[in-house]
This record gives sequence, structure tokens and C-alpha cells, in this order.
Amino acid sequence: MKRTIPQREATRTLSVGPVRGWNAARVMLSALLALAIAGTALAQVAPGEQASNAIQSVTAAVAQGGNVLVRITLKEPPRAAPNGFQITNPSRLSFDFPNTANATGRNAQDVSQGDLRSLNLVQVGDRTRLVLNMTRTVPYEARVEGNTIVVALQGAGGIAAGVAPAPTRFAEDTSGGRQHRILNIDFRRTSEGAGNVVIDLADNNTGIDVRQQGRNIVVEFQRTQMPQHLQRRLDVTDFSTPVQFINAQQSGDTVRLEIQPRGQWEQSAYQADNRFILEVKPVVEDPTRLGGGQRRYTGDKLSLNFQNVEVRAVLQVLADFTGLNIITSDTVSGNLTLRLKDVPWDQAMDIILQAKGLDMRKTGNVMWIAPRDELATRDKLEAESRQQLADLEQVRTETFQLNYARADAFQKILTDPQQRVLSRRGSAVIDPRTNTLFIQDTPSKLDEMRRLVRQIDVPVRQVMIEARVVEAADTFSRNLGARLGVMDRRVGDSLANSTRLTLGGNLESTGFLTSQIATPIPTLAQSLGVNLPAQTIGGARPGAFSVVVFNDSLSRFLNLEVQALQAEGRGRIVSSPRVITADQIEATIEQGTEIPFQQATASGATAISFKKATLSLKVRPQITPDGNVIMSLNVNNDSVGQNTQSGPAINTRQISTQVLVENGGTVVIGGIYTQDSRQTVNKVPVLGDIPFVGFLFRDRSIVDDKRELLIFVTPRVLNDRLSLR
Repeated sequence: MKRTIPQREATRTLSVGPVRGWNAARVMLSALLALAIAGTALAQVAPGEQASNAIQSVTAAVAQGGNVLVRITLKEPPRAAPNGFQITNPSRLSFDFPNTANATGRNAQDVSQGDLRSLNLVQVGDRTRLVLNMTRTVPYEARVEGNTIVVALQGAGGIAAGVAPAPTRFAEDTSGGRQHRILNIDFRRTSEGAGNVVIDLADNNTGIDVRQQGRNIVVEFQRTQMPQHLQRRLDVTDFSTPVQFINAQQSGDTVRLEIQPRGQWEQSAYQADNRFILEVKPVVEDPTRLGGGQRRYTGDKLSLNFQNVEVRAVLQVLADFTGLNIITSDTVSGNLTLRLKDVPWDQAMDIILQAKGLDMRKTGNVMWIAPRDELATRDKLEAESRQQLADLEQVRTETFQLNYARADAFQKILTDPQQRVLSRRGSAVIDPRTNTLFIQDTPSKLDEMRRLVRQIDVPVRQVMIEARVVEAADTFSRNLGARLGVMDRRVGDSLANSTRLTLGGNLESTGFLTSQIATPIPTLAQSLGVNLPAQTIGGARPGAFSVVVFNDSLSRFLNLEVQALQAEGRGRIVSSPRVITADQIEATIEQGTEIPFQQATASGATAISFKKATLSLKVRPQITPDGNVIMSLNVNNDSVGQNTQSGPAINTRQISTQVLVENGGTVVIGGIYTQDSRQTVNKVPVLGDIPFVGFLFRDRSIVDDKRELLIFVTPRVLNDRLSLR
């Protein structure tokens, strides 16, 4: 990683002590090259200002498990561990000591302990930089012990003292606890094919953590807020860089960036004022690698040409070339012939070991080589010995107060016989009243349980799910009908009698069907006519226009009634249930009616049962690592239908599905569209088809109904800080 420190306006002066020998000069040049790669501009203090502290000595030693402990002794106890940053190619680890001078009397030191080759001390002004030259990039941990800073470099056995590798603290938060902001997130491609993730910050005091998680790179900005429009997933595949996707999300008061690269790559990070840049470079395949394996060989190149030479002699040549201490088992024997030209020495070592069925174990700068079976037997005996020591180790009891997790659920995880987490002598007891967990086990297991509790006992993220059930209806109905009648009640009347015309709303209002016209009361059944009236719509009676023609003697009648009714309707029903639930916890909300009905029992008696006609939402959300939400949904919108002999019917509208939705997004999970178009004609044959007057001998009913049902769902992941208020 690279970090840029803002320059001051003073002139920079670089003072380097005397360097003797080519090896020391080469180490010194490597340190200067590391400074150039990091792009760091170290500022000199004003004249007369002196450093308040000094580095008196730097020592390195191999601890148990292959870890390398670098001890930096200072004149005065430091306030905190120094900031460190790493460079992957070449592998270097650097620490900056502000207001500190170099009092060791030298600038370079050969170490050759484990993965640590050498170290350099460079002082510029009142600032001193310690550069650790590594064979490979390893996790590290720095801590303060009095006036000594101990840097633990992970070896074959892990970090010393059981300390888990921590994320690289790229920059400390020096703002005194105030909030920071991210202004913009951008992506750029360099001319070499590398991808640069550019983050614009509101200030240069933001605390930044950078770490590799699996195949991804995770960058966390402490106590930082990010606008909602920047919380998204960027697809940068089209840029043809190792970076494929960038996921940005807000988690409490921390902004988390997850970069997903592909292929072989290496990353470096640096900050210039308010701009943080993470660069991901593609790694070109090394042509010296055999078989396309995943291991990268970084040793100095050499050439070997032997004919039928002993394996021990070849190993001695490699020991002289590398300066390593090689111990060869008595069981290593045989000859080999090889010709290697310009091959890294570690690759040559692998080739020799594979050819003769050998393996190696490395502790510090000592390498033990023996047949694989012999080493496997030795490892097995060591593992059995460690297990026996663990069985004899004294057990202790520790109390864990759980804040968010249930103690009984955590106890089941620890004591599950199928996947037991505790040792054979370990046990776990809970106090349900105080939600406290008591674990009795060995000290090493208790350390693991302490880390496990910190990971599990965290507040569960919550989701608010809002559903909208929209029902829209557009109805149209039109009914037309007619009634026509003719009656002749002449008893000796003259056909020349005059006729009269009466207009009215309908036949009943004209008196044609009442006693006002004649006695006895004439009826339609006594007349020759057509009775095809318009039907009612929704209980509304049709309008009517009637004509009655009769003579003076009221013996002949001609009646006509035309009926018409048209209905139009538009409506929309919006139902919006919403519910808040925790991640992966099912929630249900419903509102409606329970309808009672009688049901026969096994004994022959009757019992009252209830059937629901409700609006309900049942959901189980799952928050994905990239901030999206997977939901298992069941939405019901039932209503009471027609009454039957067995009871009322239930009109059911239901959908069950599983869907993936982005945080705050809205998706239509289902919809039903129905259209009912009908046209009904009742008519007198032949007469109903006569033009112009055929409507007197028919009725017509037209129906055109459209109904649509849509269901929308919107999930929102609640902010951790807001959800706790």
C-alpha cells in the first residue's frame, strides 16, 4: 500500500549514514526505491526544531510457531503504535515515527529471520521511517510494551500470542470523533490496464481500514456518512481491468466498499489530501512457473547444470547461494541430473524436492529437509503431543454477558454433538434471567470463545417491507328495450271514430294499465304486443318513454314504450400493509373479517367454524452481503363474496413468491388483468331485423368491464443507528 503525506513548504534534505559493501548498498537502494514507490514526501521541520524521541535499537528474533518479533526500543514510551503500510511487489512493510530520530548509528541491518530479510532506517528531518524488507506479504500486528514497540509478523504458526491478523490500518482518525463524509466515488482505467477506485473525501482526517477478504478487497471508512445515491453497485467490467464490481453501502457509522476483482492481481493504496485511491494492477503470468500453479516464485535466479550428482550436494549449493541454514535428514539419499537456467532458487528447490519425494519445514532461517512420510510422521507426533498437553491443561470458567443474542441459542451452537466447538472437557451453562453464558474450558479455547462472542453478539439488521395492492376497475353497461301492444275492444263502434294521442313517462303513468282508461282494467296480457323491456343495472331501473294512441270510445288502443339505461363506473382500491422485522425472521400483518359458518363434527353435531377474509402480508427477508434483500412473500387480499346455501363465498386474491430486490427499490411481483365484454340481444324473429323499426321488437344489453390487480413491494434496510433510537 502507498500513502501520501502532504508536503510542507520547507526544503527537504536527505541524510544517509555511511554504507559499506555491495550488499549493504543494495539494501539501501531498495529502501530508497520503496520510498519512491510509496510516493511519500517527508517534510523537514523548521531550523532549530529537534525530535522529542529517538530509536535506540531494533532487534529481530524468531518466536515459537515461526513468528518473527521485531522489537523497536525508543528513548521515551510512544503514545500509540505507529502507522504502517505495505507494498506487495516488492514486499515491504514500513512504519513512520514522527518527532523521532535515528539513534542506532546505522541505516541498514541484515536480519534473515523467517520472512524478514533486512531492515532499513531512514531519517528525514524529525521523522524516521523503518522499512522491513520481506520475502512475501504477511499479516502483522503492532503493539506497545512500555518504551518498546513489538511488531509480530505471522509465520507458519500464525500471529504470536494468539493475536488474530487485523485489517491494515491505512490511516488513523485524527478528527477527535467528529463525523466525516464521502463526496463521490469514481472509477478510472490507467494506460497499463490497472483499475483505480477514486474516493473523494470531505477532509483528510478520515480513518481508513484496508484488508483482503477472500478474493475481494474491503475498504472501510470509520465514522463516515455517504449520500444515498452513492450506495449502489457499480459494474465496471467494460473497462477491461481486474476490477469487476464495486459495492458501496452504509453500515451504521461506517462506509464499506467491497471491490471484486478477477484473475491475478495486486493492490496498492495511497491518499493525496482529500482523495483516496485504491489501485488494482493485473499480474502478468511468470513464464518461469511450471504447471501453471498458484505459487509465485520471488527468489533470486540461478543456473544449475549437474550430471548424476548427489541430492545432498545440490542442496548444499542452494544453501550457499541463499545463505539459509539447511539441515538434511539421514534418510535423504540418491542422485539426480538437472539443467536449470535462470530459474528462481525457490522454484529450483521445489523441483528438486518433488523429483525425490522430499518436503521441508522452515523455522526462521533454518530449513529442515526430509522425506514426506518422515515429516508427516513427525507432524502427527507433534499434533498428538499438543493434544495431550491440551488434555492436561487446567480449565477455567469465564462469564459472557450477551446483549443481542439469546444465551440458550448460543449454548446449542457450542454444545452441538455433531459439530462441537468446545473441547472435550469444555462445558457451557446459561442463566436465562440475565441472558448470561458461563463457559468452562482451557485458556486457549476461552480466547476463541471470546472472539466468537464478539462476532455473533451483534445487533440484527432490520428491514421494513411495504406492499401495495392496487385494484382498478372500469365498467360500462347499456340496456335498451321496448314494449309494444295493440288492443281492440269494439262493440258496434264505428271505425271512423277519431283517435287521441297520449304521451307519458311509461305505460303505468298514462293510465293504460289502470282503471282510469276503461272498465274492466285492460292488461298487456289482453293485447297483442311485444314485451322486451330493458333490464335493471345494479338495482337501478331503466328510464322509459311511452306513447298511447286510442279512439273516443276507448275501444282500440295502440301502446308503445321504449326503455333505456346506461351505467359507467371507474374505481381504484389501494391497500398498503407494511411491517418491520429482523433479518431472516418471518413477520405477518393482517386486517379483515372472520366469517362464521356451521360445520358438522364426527359425532353428528354441528360446530361453529370461522373462515378468514383478510388483507394479509407474510414475509421473511434476507439481507445479502451487497445490501440487497431476498424476500419470501405471501400476500392475500380476500373479500366476502356471494351468499350460498352453505354460507358466504370468499373471493380470493393471493400470491406466493420469492424475489430479490435492491435496497429501497420497488418491484411488481404480480398482476391479474381481466376484461369482460358481452353483448346480448333478445328479439322477435324477422321483425327484430327490420330497419328503423326493428328496435321495437328487440332488446339489447352491452357489458364491457375491465379489472386489474397489481401488487408492488418495496423493502428498505433500516439504518442501524436509527433503528436503535
